Amino acid sequence: MNPPDPVLAPRELRRLLVVDDEAVVLGVLCETLRFEGYEVVGLEDPLQAKDLLRTTRFSVILVDQRMPAMTGLEFLADAKELQPNATRILITAVLNLATVIDAINRGEVYRFIVKPWLREELLVTIRNAAHRYELICRNAALQAQTLAMNERLGSQLEQLDAQNRELDQLNQTLHQNLDRSVQLCLKTMETFFPLLGQTARRVLALCQSMAEDLSLPPGQRQILEISSRLCDIGLIGAPRELIRKWQQVPDTLSEEERAIIELHPAIGEELVAFVADLRAVGATIRAHHERYDGEGYPDKLSGDEIPWLGRLLAVAAAYALCPYGESAALEFITTNSGSAFDPEAVRAFVRCLPQAAVPRNQKAVLLAELQPGMVVARGIYTAHGILLISEGQALTEPHIHLLHNHNRITPIAQSLLVYA
Repeated sequence: MNPPDPVLAPRELRRLLVVDDEAVVLGVLCETLRFEGYEVVGLEDPLQAKDLLRTTRFSVILVDQRMPAMTGLEFLADAKELQPNATRILITAVLNLATVIDAINRGEVYRFIVKPWLREELLVTIRNAAHRYELICRNAALQAQTLAMNERLGSQLEQLDAQNRELDQLNQTLHQNLDRSVQLCLKTMETFFPLLGQTARRVLALCQSMAEDLSLPPGQRQILEISSRLCDIGLIGAPRELIRKWQQVPDTLSEEERAIIELHPAIGEELVAFVADLRAVGATIRAHHERYDGEGYPDKLSGDEIPWLGRLLAVAAAYALCPYGESAALEFITTNSGSAFDPEAVRAFVRCLPQAAVPRNQKAVLLAELQPGMVVARGIYTAHGILLISEGQALTEPHIHLLHNHNRITPIAQSLLVYA
């Protein structure tokens, strides 16, 4: 069987095959159709016509029913296999109903032409038959084009899917690298001054709860979370005693000491720039000590001039840093709503606080400040790594005496942390 016909040129659309063993009838048909501009091939032998169908395409095939070699229906059945798109027409002098039904059921015949035919009826039938062939060919071509386009689209989608998987893998790697970088910065802060790491974890828990309450988009949530972890990174390099003083008795700072502390948001912005492209994080860190009334630092921003994430971080950091207990910290936040803090940020904070899993507050103490009943927030070790007092241990007089004795022999260099 020949492959599906392409869309043909106008001349090929008008190519007809007429098969009739009666030379006179064949001549009349061919002459009539040629006069209308059709390219007509007329043959008396149906076997010869079958051979021609294997090499030459026709838009319309007309065949007489009664022929000595084979019937017209038998010929059209073979023609259907050789050229399925060609329009097949049977010419017959005797219209047998059983023959008609059989031909239609098998799909071999498009129309019947009954002898003697009317010229106009014949021409209309041929015209419609050629038009049908053209539509079939065009539809086949469109289907082929659609299939080819679908295959190309499928290939492109596969490539796009592969690119998306590669991009997802790259994003995952970048996210992991960013997380490692942030963890490294946090570890550096904690090593430099342990309370900085503990405060960062408290601020992070509060910010995560606010982000959930406010349904922040993923991008803003990530910025707020990273900012909460690194908000005090600018304090690295400041004297440890000054940091301790600022966290526990901020009202006793001198002007010079306060000036050093008030630089840390700007320094933090510069430091996170070395981690990755964290400009939004840097801007949030820089703004987290601004006040809603414009009396904050380092830029004296006020109201909506302060980035929204910076206003959220300001509330969380103030609560986490408050040295006077959780009730006093909450009272401080609510009392200063509208002055130090954005009222919307305060409302979000108050809503989320009951659900926030905030680590217990800690404070750094000197060995001389240890008192019975204090609970150790971080295990106390010798310089050689031997555990003296475990985390969570409530101190007694013997515990404190043990630490003083050991310190006289081998000084305890680590910071001592207890739960506030």
